Formats: sequence, C-alpha cells, structure tokens
Amino acid sequence: MLELRPITRDVADDFVRAHHRHHGIPVGALWRQAVHDDAGRLVGVAVSGRPVARALDDGLTVEVTRLCTDGAPNACSMLYAAARRAAESKGYRRGLTYILASESGASLRASGWKFLWSVRGRSWNCPSRPRTDKHPTEDKQAWGWGAWASGAELNAQEGGSHG
Repeated sequence: MLELRPITRDVADDFVRAHHRHHGIPVGALWRQAVHDDAGRLVGVAVSGRPVARALDDGLTVEVTRLCTDGAPNACSMLYAAARRAAESKGYRRGLTYILASESGASLRASGWKFLWSVRGRSWNCPSRPRTDKHPTEDKQAWGWGAWASGAELNAQEGGSHG
C-alpha cells in the first residue's frame, strides 16, 4: 500500500534527477510531496509551484511542475490527487500541469484532473540565439482542475492553441 509523506527539497531534487525521464529539477517550488511503499521506500515525488506561464501566474493558480515515480502502480495518481488537495487547502482556485502528447493522461483522469488544452511543441533554438534542446520538443497537453476561463480567453492570455 502506498503512503503520502512530506519530503525535503534536497531529497526530492535527488529523486527527480534520478527518475524524471526528460527534465531536471524545477527552478522554484512552493511545496513538494512524496509517496512511499510498504517497505518505506521513496517511490514518487511531486513538485508544485507557481505557473511557468506568466499570464497564468495570478496568485490563485498552482502548477505541478515535476512529477516522477519509479514506476510504482498508482503512485502518479496519488501524487496528483494529493497536490490538488494541498493546493485547495491553501486557497488556490485552480491547478494545472503539462504532459507530453504521447502520454495517456490516465493518472490525471484517475485523480480527477481534466484535459484543458494542447500546446504546440517547439524548440528554443534559433539562428540569432543557438541553443541545444534539453527537453522533448513534441506537443504537450495541459491538464487541470478548478475554475478555468474558456479556451478563447486562455488563448489570448498565453498565446497557445487551446481547445
């Protein structure tokens, strides 16, 4: 059986470095949450913070900026549900996270999150400022909970392709 537990920044960051498939540790965070198995082993971490998109950073929105597990069944959905409960208890009105379009979203659906919109993948590399991509450039999906504006309003705010 899985159990939620608090976690320190350093331990969470080490777990993300070791287990996240395509990102390193996030720059900032408001809180971190862990899940352990019956043996007391750390099997998953979620990091919640301010939204990365400035247009969504209104003080009432929180983003799960990293979530990773060692593959333990149900750990992802337990962490997404815990992140939502923690955010709601702190007074946040809505939450979001982004996943790759190639991921199913099953853990998000299982924890009560809803598909919000799609975001076109892109690279930060350009002739005037060459960069090496350190993350997947495929399309993403935004998932969330709480009160969200219509897709057209969000499109105007964030400049994405919202559905």
